[in-house]
Amino acid sequence: MVDVLIVDDQPPFRSVARTVVGLVGGWTVTAEAETGEDAVRLAADTHPQVVLMDINLPGIDGIEATRRVLAAHPAVTVVLMSSYAAADLPADAADCGAAAYLHKEDLTPAALRALRVG
Repeated sequence: MVDVLIVDDQPPFRSVARTVVGLVGGWTVTAEAETGEDAVRLAADTHPQVVLMDINLPGIDGIEATRRVLAAHPAVTVVLMSSYAAADLPADAADCGAAAYLHKEDLTPAALRALRVG
């Protein structure tokens, strides 16, 4: 089973992401967070294999939260997500350690299955 932590400050998107994860056989949502700080705490508490991380979050942003999660749990696969075009991502998104970037509209079961987890 692949345990997933969803991090997004918008409840409607978390709901969509939860549905998409549920469509991937062998994947389950173990926790959801609304802030970067909550993401770091929940990653430590729930030990997910995958974190779907929004970039724009209250408190620390998703890029800094990704750095902190990966510093403590280097085997986690973090996927940054936002509504930005890839070319418009903040410069530090490229070196935060995330395994991939997905535009929120591209979050599909097939995109999740394509991730290298573990």
